[in-house]
Amino acid sequence: MRKRGKDLSRLQSVVKLLANGEQLSEKHKDHALVGSWRYARDCHIEPDWLLIYTMDKISLRLERTGTHSDLFRKYG
Repeated sequence: MRKRGKDLSRLQSVVKLLANGEQLSEKHKDHALVGSWRYARDCHIEPDWLLIYTMDKISLRLERTGTHSDLFRKYG
């Protein structure tokens, strides 16, 4: 996302909130995913910049980040 001119401090802020177990604000649209990503959640860093992550009681795993089309484009 750096190549696209995105401010990585926005991503860092969201990751810090998640790592500290804090709830994200409504603007981040945090929600569970379905389909092949059903074990994960996503949240919006910006309107078309998402973070897919998984979390349990002891760990936060950052899976992917990118635009809607980067992350959910169907091939074939």
